[in-house]
Amino acid sequence: MLVAVFAFLAIIGGFKFFQIKAAIAQGSSYQPPPESVTTSIATPEEWDITFKAIGSVAAVNGVTVSADLPGVVSEIDFDSGHTVNKGDVLVRLDTKQEQAQLASAIAQRELARVDLNRQKGMLEKQIVPQATYDTAAATSKSADAAVEQIRATIDRKTIRAPFSGVLGIRQVNLGQYLAGGAPIVSLQSLRPVYVNFTVPQQEIGLVSVGSGVQVTSDALGQPEVGRIAAFDSVIDEATRNARVQAIFDNRSGKLRPGMFVEAQIARGARTTVIALPVSAISYAPFGDSVYIVEDVKDPKSGKSYRGVRQQFVKLGGSRGDQVAVTSGVKPGEEIVTSGVFKLRPGAAVTVNNSVQPANNPKPNPENS
Repeated sequence: MLVAVFAFLAIIGGFKFFQIKAAIAQGSSYQPPPESVTTSIATPEEWDITFKAIGSVAAVNGVTVSADLPGVVSEIDFDSGHTVNKGDVLVRLDTKQEQAQLASAIAQRELARVDLNRQKGMLEKQIVPQATYDTAAATSKSADAAVEQIRATIDRKTIRAPFSGVLGIRQVNLGQYLAGGAPIVSLQSLRPVYVNFTVPQQEIGLVSVGSGVQVTSDALGQPEVGRIAAFDSVIDEATRNARVQAIFDNRSGKLRPGMFVEAQIARGARTTVIALPVSAISYAPFGDSVYIVEDVKDPKSGKSYRGVRQQFVKLGGSRGDQVAVTSGVKPGEEIVTSGVFKLRPGAAVTVNNSVQPANNPKPNPENS
């Protein structure tokens, strides 16, 4: 009985052994099906290399007009959103008390002048000493200063536009008491305007004062063209970026302070690059790469098949649906343009170019 049991176990074990061995052999020889991709032939193109940066619009002159002295609003001479010229009256504060003080100061000044003339005549006749005349002269000058001081106070309660520009929304009402420094309305000069952005330190040598700058934004429609006006004198130690200021005529008036824009700066002469669709690039922290279709030799069987080779590349600027490859790809190579995410080095592929990804340098979105 024991011999029969052992013989049965040996037969079963041998059967399973050969079954598992066959499965392992079959698995080792298994090849995954080729991935379907689209490709394009690398073709050199002339390209304007540009540097892009995120910028913010700032007014050449921009302030929040505020009350210089406390007082009650007696007159408002502007409307929200209107254009004003330098010196235009915006708000008048109540000056009844100052007007009364001015009348009193003028009367005191007249009295001081009369007394000064009297003392001058008496001094010429040597009736009074020089000290008496000097006192009368000082009193007359003090009375003049008192009048000017009150007039200056009245003038400071008349708030005027410090420069020409566009007003914001009114923040005061008639009869409202304003404390010193209370805001009245925002005033911004919109022609011209500044656009501030930062440039990495390695890019500073490629641009200079007077270089052309183009900004775009969803709110603009057409790009605005300006020029670099100044560089900051220091580089930020935290980011190693330099602050750059560009000036724009802003004839359309669409650039408003605080607006977000994208600035583009030309970095020199045209250069030759390989323009590929953005979908052809595999972006990764350790480096950007593309997949090149070529004949790959299977190390096990020695047979050749259509596969891919991963190639790290250096990228330049971008325009529309395209990105510039400055190194890593040779003209004439077949580059995978879609399906990159499912590939690995050496993967077998089958090319199907019936539907190609977008590759337009100036795309026009359907809903734009």
